[in-house]
Amino acid sequence: MLIALLPGDGIGPEVVAEATRVLKAVVGDRLTFETAAVGGAAYKVHGHPLPPATLDLARKADAILFGAVGDPDCDKLERHLRPEQAILGLRKELTLFANLRPARLFPELADASALRPEVAEQIDMVIVRELNGDVYFGEKGMRKTASGRREGYDIMSYNEDEVARIARVGFETARVRKGKLCSVDKANVLETSQLWRDVVIEISSEYPDIELSHMYVDNAAMQLVRNPGQFDVIVTGNLFGDILSDQASMCAGSIGMLPSASLDSAQKGLYEPIHGSAPDIAGQGKANPLATILSAGMMLRYSLGLVAEADRIEAAVAKALAGGARSPDLGGRMTTTQMGDTVLAAL
Repeated sequence: MLIALLPGDGIGPEVVAEATRVLKAVVGDRLTFETAAVGGAAYKVHGHPLPPATLDLARKADAILFGAVGDPDCDKLERHLRPEQAILGLRKELTLFANLRPARLFPELADASALRPEVAEQIDMVIVRELNGDVYFGEKGMRKTASGRREGYDIMSYNEDEVARIARVGFETARVRKGKLCSVDKANVLETSQLWRDVVIEISSEYPDIELSHMYVDNAAMQLVRNPGQFDVIVTGNLFGDILSDQASMCAGSIGMLPSASLDSAQKGLYEPIHGSAPDIAGQGKANPLATILSAGMMLRYSLGLVAEADRIEAAVAKALAGGARSPDLGGRMTTTQMGDTVLAAL
């Protein structure tokens, strides 16, 4: 099985290296790896954040392990050449429409959460985020008003097939968990969200065993802090999902702890930590690799069908944390490599 390694920018190469070490220890010769440039690193060499060779590798691979993109040196480039366009391009070209972001608190990290321990310990959810629509892919641009003032615009839109497709992923995810699905929208203000809610309700008839609820996004943000234990699976659009999943990461202790999977309809996926490239600490050995290691575990589980091996990785991370492994974001002093070493030892 071929794994495409796309380390990207900033701390991406550091955390992907540790996850690759863990994968080799757990799966051995059953996986082969090929590496390609992406993001700012690719632009500086090839003149584009998603070169044809990188996209070709991503297409032929059985799964993709992705680091992070983002480089301050590229901030003034035209938008289509900025590093972030690489991840958007991969999602679009590979039809990776469903993003799964599990958020749960490891008991040993209760003191690292921004919430009181008795509230934080309730966190155990999956946020299912739609990836191919919304304002991220809608028509956008800059124009002049009648009075000659500059005006930016980004169009938010979803069609009913896009909503139905991600709704079914949400319902199926809830079916293998606690059977509760909360659909998050802003239907009291946005027509796009009204369609979203209508279609989710229609699809719910296919899943009579799932308890469906609805929540406006501003209330959902508040409830994540107030009472996170009420959530099992959240399904929401691209913009709202981006924001809520980052919020959930801090509730669970650190953005350096949350993995994610971006899947197509056949379960082929791109796996990445939800944190960014963190250029301020790149190359200093301060990055927490656990989210990337857990993303590698999700890759084994969802795309490669290696469930026992995925269980081993997750158990090893839990054991490493129980043994006191802490990177700076968790209040410790371990380097990126030392964190990887503790997981390997726990295996």
